[in-house]
Amino acid sequence: MSLTIHTTVLPHDDADASVAFYRDVLGFEVRTDVGQGRMRWITVGPPDQPGTSILLGPPAVDPGITDDERRTITEMMAKGTYGWILLATDDLDGTFERVQDHDVEVVQEPTDQPYGLRDCAFRDPAGNLVRIRAIS
Repeated sequence: MSLTIHTTVLPHDDADASVAFYRDVLGFEVRTDVGQGRMRWITVGPPDQPGTSILLGPPAVDPGITDDERRTITEMMAKGTYGWILLATDDLDGTFERVQDHDVEVVQEPTDQPYGLRDCAFRDPAGNLVRIRAIS
């Protein structure tokens, strides 16, 4: 059996702002964009990795979610504690420079971590943590 990671999901609360972040700031391509208004599901990914995607979708719209759960998700997104993703690059400092040139919340500048990694972090427009680690 062979499994791959095909798509991961992050919530958005403003589809246009999220598309602008992932396309214009991170350089991802938009692969699909369905729905309208707040009910849009957008697939983005690195242009050279067609088999790996991020699905940006509206939060808390799944059937069966209670109003309390929906409220908790909304509160966690507002705090930036709901969604996150770990990306990797062979040019961490260059990527950090390019990303911080945009109106993006910097959470952490490039840092050598005590566990052996070098990484930085930003928040996307929905508050999701986007951590980027260096690879060689």
